[in-house]
Amino acid sequence: MAEAAAGLKIEIVHAGPQQVTVKSYRLEQPATVADALRLAAADPEFTALDPANCTVGVFGRLARPEQLLKAGDRLEIYRGPAVDAKRARRGRLAGARRA
Repeated sequence: MAEAAAGLKIEIVHAGPQQVTVKSYRLEQPATVADALRLAAADPEFTALDPANCTVGVFGRLARPEQLLKAGDRLEIYRGPAVDAKRARRGRLAGARRA
């Protein structure tokens, strides 16, 4: 019961291209992934975070915005691929044709 009064403690992790940001937050229960993303987006340490357009997971499993969080969850914010896979494949194919 003390956990409910103190709030829900979670951790949010984002691995950017230059640095990894890890922060702990307390949310009121019930809290969703979307609630946690809004909180992180307001934090200046999570630069350029767009809560509406990011892929997230809880302990390595993809999560939806409406998913409820539990105490101790680690919300992971994933980066998109650096290069579009189709574009990279076309570039490799074009290079192989020239050779």
